[in-house]
This record gives sequence, C-alpha cells and structure tokens, in this order.
Amino acid sequence: MRGPGPFRAVAPRRLNWRGVGQDLPLKLVALAVALMLWVTVAQAAGREDTVEFDGRIAVERPEIPDGYLLRGQLGDAAVRLRGTPAALSRVAREDLRATIELSVAAAGRGEPQEARVLVTVAREDVKVVAAEPATVSVRLERIVSRTLAVQARFANDAPSGFVPGDAVVSPAEVVVSGPESLVAMVTAVYATVRFGDVGVDLAQAVQATAVDKAGATLEGVKTEPGAIQVRVPLLPTSTTRTVPVLFALRGAVAPGYWVSRVTTDPVAVTVRGAPGVLGGLERIETAPIDVAGLTAPRSSRVPLVLPAGVAPLERTEATVTVTVVALAGTRPFPLVAVRALGLAANQAASVDPGTIEVLLAGPVPTLNALGADPVNAAVDVSGRSPGTYELDVDVRVPQGVTIQSVQPERVRVTITGR
Repeated sequence: MRGPGPFRAVAPRRLNWRGVGQDLPLKLVALAVALMLWVTVAQAAGREDTVEFDGRIAVERPEIPDGYLLRGQLGDAAVRLRGTPAALSRVAREDLRATIELSVAAAGRGEPQEARVLVTVAREDVKVVAAEPATVSVRLERIVSRTLAVQARFANDAPSGFVPGDAVVSPAEVVVSGPESLVAMVTAVYATVRFGDVGVDLAQAVQATAVDKAGATLEGVKTEPGAIQVRVPLLPTSTTRTVPVLFALRGAVAPGYWVSRVTTDPVAVTVRGAPGVLGGLERIETAPIDVAGLTAPRSSRVPLVLPAGVAPLERTEATVTVTVVALAGTRPFPLVAVRALGLAANQAASVDPGTIEVLLAGPVPTLNALGADPVNAAVDVSGRSPGTYELDVDVRVPQGVTIQSVQPERVRVTITGR
C-alpha cells in the first residue's frame, strides 16, 4: 500500500479582469433592464385602481319593520370599486349586493325620505368607493285599515225594456287596508257589474274596487274579502215609471225672512206598480217639512209619500234643503242728536239744527233688533276758536247695517267763550 505523496502547494488562480471587462456595456444594459423590470413588477403588485363595475346592480328592499310598508321604486345602481387590477378582475356580479339605509325617525310619518344606497362587496381585497345614484326617494308608511260599505255600480245599461231594481251586495262591508296615505284617499268601494243582453236577473261575483273622490281606482290598497256577490233584479219598464220628487213645507219662517230656495235629493225617483196606477201618477211628494220660525238653512231627511199600489225601486227617503235669507229693509231714526266734540274747557257750542234724520238699511231682523238710540252723530270742533262754522256730521251706526241717507249732512256750529 502506497502512502500519501508529497504535499504540493497550489498557487491561487488570478482573476481574469480582462474577461470581466469584456462586453461590459452590454452587461450593464442587461442589468439595468432587469432592475427596471423588477421595479415595475413590484410597483404593479401594490398599485390600486378605481374603476366602474361593468353592469348595474339591482337595489334590494331592506328589512321592513312589522306594520309598515315601503313605497317607491328602488331601481338599480352603478358601482365604482377600488383595488389592485388582479383583485378587480376577479369581482363578479354575485359578489355585489345593493340595498338602502332607511331612517327610523321618518318611519310612520309617510313623508318622502332620501334613503342612502349601500353597496357591499364580498371580497376583502376590493372596496366600494361610490354608488350612483347615491340616494333614492322612498316612503315608509304605516299599514292601516278602514271598514267601508260596498256600493253596486253598473258598467252598462240594462237590456232594452227593463230597469234595474234594488241591488243586493254580500257582504255589505269590506275592510280596506294599505299605506296610510292611500287608505285616507279612499272615498268609496264599488262592486261593478255588467248586464247581459237578456232580461234576466243579474247574479255576479265581482272584485271590490276602492276609488278616490275623483272615481279613480286606487292601486296599492287591498279589500278583504275581495270577492263580492251582487244580485240585481230586472223589472219590465211597462210596470215602472220615473216621476219628480216635490217637497211639502209646513209653517211660516221667522218674521223678516223668506224662503229663497228648496232642493230635493233625489230630484226624481223610479217607482213600480200596476199600469193602471202608474198611468195617473205625475209626482211623488215628501212628508211635510216644518219650517216654522226658521232663520237659517236646514237639511232634513224625510220619507216619500207613496200612493197605494206604488213601490219605490231604490230610495224611500229624500233629503230636502230649505234655504232662508233675511228680507232687506230700511228703518228711519228721525231725531238723532248732534254732539260737539273737542271743545276747550272754557268754550261752549250750539248746533243748528240740533238733531238730524238718519235712514238705515240692512236685513229686517237686524234693523228690528236695534235699540231706540243706536245712531251716534257728532261734529269735531277741536282747536277751533269762537265763531260760527258749517261742519260735516260724522255718523256712526252698528255693525250689520248701512247708512242710506243723512238729512242734513252739514250743520251750523257756533262756539262761544264762557
């Protein structure tokens, strides 16, 4: 076995500076390009952009408190997002959710409120910057209800040769519910039926409709029950007749008043009966209305007086309104004393003539209620020195009457010293 050979010292290799320096400009350019690429990648990794999401997001209705209803169109919104380009590229439509923020303080007042649009994104590396529109106008109203009577309404005329009798609706009342502002606008609930071409009694199940004072259907209110049964008998016109309603007054109105107008509602009624009875029927009178001592308009519901063998198709009462107004008249006051006002303490005055005649006009009851001396007449002599003057008479009368004439209108006033 051979032992180790003798130790040999190895001289270090010398750095070949000539090789390093070879193509140095090209190597420096490559190093600079690599450095710039690294900086660009590093900056791109941390850069955030703000972009508008491609597409609009439907605004969802929020949770509504019990007993309230949200009114208004929510629509949709455009959304601006912020994040890195990579994060923004991964956002899908299902990651975004839009709703509104309601003011609890405005709940129940029914007033419009500008609710803020809230948008959330289901990604932690993306933020919502803004939504457009930023707000939407809505109302948060209480849900209320009212009970109203159902009225039958005819969409067309009855078949030729027939007239409709009294309509019977079942149920007679319905509960109307909905937003408080809409329910307050309901003035009537109708069950509208349509006659066919054949003269047979009508029996239909129709939907109850709530309307406002103009007769327009109110959308957004609900009637319970919704279905109404309507029955309408059809009567041959040969056994019916429409005649005017005439009023009957009893007694005399208060002195100084007169009846200026009388109206009836309805002005005419349709009745039925045997042809022989209806042939001689010219009018239907009301029960007598007592107007004794009447001084103001009065409305009364009175029954109709129907002859034997005659029956009404609809109403059996009429509303009679009697309007009375005061008679206009005049009342003379021939001896109204004229006073001198504004005399100095050391002066005296005489008036010629000392009395005047005043004629007042107005409602007779007001004139009759005046006392014996309701008229004041005076002349103003303030600041005048002793002497004789022709002065206008100032006449004051009670409220409710006017001055028709004053005789004479001027008097002679003589002022003397004491």
